[in-house]
Amino acid sequence: MTTLVGFLRGINVGGHHKVPMAELKKNLTQLGCENVITILNSGNFVFESKNEDLPILENKIETVLAKSFGFAIPVILIPHKQINELVNDDPFASIEVHKNIRLYISFLKDTPKVKLTIPYISNDQAFSIIGVKGKIIVSVLDITNSNTPKGMEDLEKLFGKNITTRNWNTIQKINNC
Repeated sequence: MTTLVGFLRGINVGGHHKVPMAELKKNLTQLGCENVITILNSGNFVFESKNEDLPILENKIETVLAKSFGFAIPVILIPHKQINELVNDDPFASIEVHKNIRLYISFLKDTPKVKLTIPYISNDQAFSIIGVKGKIIVSVLDITNSNTPKGMEDLEKLFGKNITTRNWNTIQKINNC
């Protein structure tokens, strides 16, 4: 059995694409996922699976969820051990955090094709990508001068739409499951 972390993209945002976590858990259990735990209400879950072929498992979950909820829900799976390594490495250790700093981890469905010079800093200097490791992107947003998080737009322009982002606090909660 392998412990995996799943991330759903674009659900339960602004009252759209509602996916109750109890229903998600039921669907995953019916697929053969074991010891399913959902975290928060934003499409984060941890489970155990005998299937170690992540693209095939992502596809199966997407198919079942689309049938169950009536709309496409992109799924990204990451081995829990990678989340654990990420948290233990603490990629934000050198960042001075204050009330306007947001720490983010983004997950890609596929290995990125773009090669960035790190750190990547946005034109407005508010958003920076401080690390890319495999399908995981580490970024920092400073909202001191603007409350509009343009960083997510930069991420999609650079890496495409097969991406989902979580704040660092959520990643730490997931790691503890």
